[in-house]
Formats: sequence, structure tokens, C-alpha cells
Amino acid sequence: MNSLYILPVSLQFIGVIVIIAEVILPSGGILSILAALVFGFSLFRAFSISNNIGMLFASIDIVMVPLLVLLGLKLLAKSPATLRTTLSRKEGVISQNRSMDSFLSMSGVAVTDLRPAGSIKINDQKLDAVTKGEYIDKGSQIHVIEITGNQVIVKEK
Repeated sequence: MNSLYILPVSLQFIGVIVIIAEVILPSGGILSILAALVFGFSLFRAFSISNNIGMLFASIDIVMVPLLVLLGLKLLAKSPATLRTTLSRKEGVISQNRSMDSFLSMSGVAVTDLRPAGSIKINDQKLDAVTKGEYIDKGSQIHVIEITGNQVIVKEK
């Protein structure tokens, strides 16, 4: 290998290492800027040797950099540094309070103005509720029309 090619090739390898480090380490983009500078200087040195060599390096970079980023992200997803735990009912995680379903189709009274969110009372139990955009005055009779997640949706009776 000609001694003229050693610096640009070495800079390409350093740029690859910096890109891999950027995927693994949280740097806020500093490593990406450093990688761009290293690749840019490598291309500058390659073009100073000859245009053909510079175009070869640029072509390799256009293909190599996106592939390295994708490869790094795939490796990161399989690494022990990532969270692989899924939240499911089998593991005891419940996103919705099961007792909320019992309020469906029940009637009650608005404890506060619902504009569109506020408080309601059903069977002496105070709940947070929302409307579908309507304004309901305090003291109005309400009816539960839907339970979505932990959200009680009501309309005026």
C-alpha cells in the first residue's frame, strides 16, 4: 500500500469507530460531528491524492455510513444495555383499573363543572371524568357512556 493512502484509510477506520461509539454512547451528537469531521478530512486527503481515489472513498462512505448506523442500532437492540422486559398481564401489569368497568352505563351527578373534565359522584364514590367536549354544569345528572383506560367518559342525562 502506498504511504499516501495510509492517512485517508486510517481516518476512515477511525470514523467507523466513532460512528459505532455514537450509537452506543449518549453524546448529544458530539460524536456524530466528530465522525463527520473525520470522514470529511479523510475525503479531503483522498481527493488531494487524486479525483478517482476521492470518488472511491466518497462512494464507499455513502454506502458504509448508513449501513453502519443500521448495524449499530440492530446490535444495540440485542445488547444487554437495552430493556427487553415487556409489560403484560402475565407479569401482573394492569393499565386499567378493573373496577372502573363496573361504572359503565351508570348514572350519577356532576360534583364540579365538567369543561370537559371534572369530578362526578356515582354511588357515593367520587371519580374524575370527562365529556366528549360538552360543558356540563355542577349538579347536573350525568350518565357514563364509555370507559377508556382509566378515563370515565360521561354525557349529560
